Amino acid sequence: MMMAAAAVNESPNRSTEDKTSTRRQNEVNRKLKYISLAILVIQNASLILSIRYVRTLPGDHFYTTSAVVMAEVLKVSTCVVIILIQKRGNVKSFVSLLYDSIVVQYLDTLKLAVPSLIYTLQNNLQYVAISNLPAATFQVTYQLKILTTALFSVLMLRKSLSKIQWISLVLLFAGVAIVQVEQEGGKQKEALTSTNQNYFKGLVSVIISCLSSGFAGVYFEKILKGSSASVWMRNIQLGIFGTVLGLLGMWWNDGAAIAEKGFLFGYTPMVWGVIFNQAFGGLLVAVVVKYADNILKGFATSFSIIVSTITSVYLFGFHVDLIFTLGAGLVIGAVYMYSLPKPNASTSSTSTSSSSHSEGGDSELEAFLPKSVLVK
Repeated sequence: MMMAAAAVNESPNRSTEDKTSTRRQNEVNRKLKYISLAILVIQNASLILSIRYVRTLPGDHFYTTSAVVMAEVLKVSTCVVIILIQKRGNVKSFVSLLYDSIVVQYLDTLKLAVPSLIYTLQNNLQYVAISNLPAATFQVTYQLKILTTALFSVLMLRKSLSKIQWISLVLLFAGVAIVQVEQEGGKQKEALTSTNQNYFKGLVSVIISCLSSGFAGVYFEKILKGSSASVWMRNIQLGIFGTVLGLLGMWWNDGAAIAEKGFLFGYTPMVWGVIFNQAFGGLLVAVVVKYADNILKGFATSFSIIVSTITSVYLFGFHVDLIFTLGAGLVIGAVYMYSLPKPNASTSSTSTSSSSHSEGGDSELEAFLPKSVLVK
């Protein structure tokens, strides 16, 4: 009887403790969401602004092909360290895993040659685009990758889009078109021409980059779903191809100049900051984004456009008029609309998110990694 009474007394206490623990956990998660938002905005805006800044400074410029190679090397090194930590520093087990994943399963590894080639091309094109377009214009136009990714997802993965998502894609295209029409006939083009920058070259580069981003991201997602390999190992495989292909591109485009002046020619602390941001930014965001949701990610992307535009006004003398504001507003609204969950998936997403958090958030983290780490 005494034991039964004690059990009854412990029951409400445990219930109270559980509620307190849940409340504290919710409070922590809420704070982490806002931290995630801040990191996403800073990473999205700072990468584009910093690339634009270092590429428009007077004097000798670094070779963008070498920067792409360096970023790939840093990505691979980071993923190697992460897997080593997962293996608790067991080098033998780590080497065995690498040999089995890369050499023994060579056919599986070769599948990544295609997206790796596209990502290498895309990374080089981004430098070309940002070097020839105002940061705000690039940021707005680059959101076309949402449109290309959605279309390739429908074609290759047979995914379905909600009516709101289809409407948002139309608004996205309209917003980008308005911005480009305004830029084509406005003062920005004159400013670019006066500083020996090629607007058309930048526009073509960003469009090709958006197409390659959409295809490579969906292709990589398709491979990832049909494989048991971790995303970190996939990034190592991609990084190996990316480094080799990047070196070939560097030799083809800047080989003679780099042989004369050196691989690290033109590297300044600011340039190193750009490379580290490009290499580690996606990994960092991938770690924190599991505490956020799609709406927050969409809001962060939209807010980063605003930050880039405002900063460009003060740093680069960017001119914002009513037409640009209208086009950018449509893009920001479209990005937010596209990130909204489907009406019929609200209940299922709640249960899915709770189960993913109970497993440590790995599934949510891995679902985001391909786009954050590789699709820039």
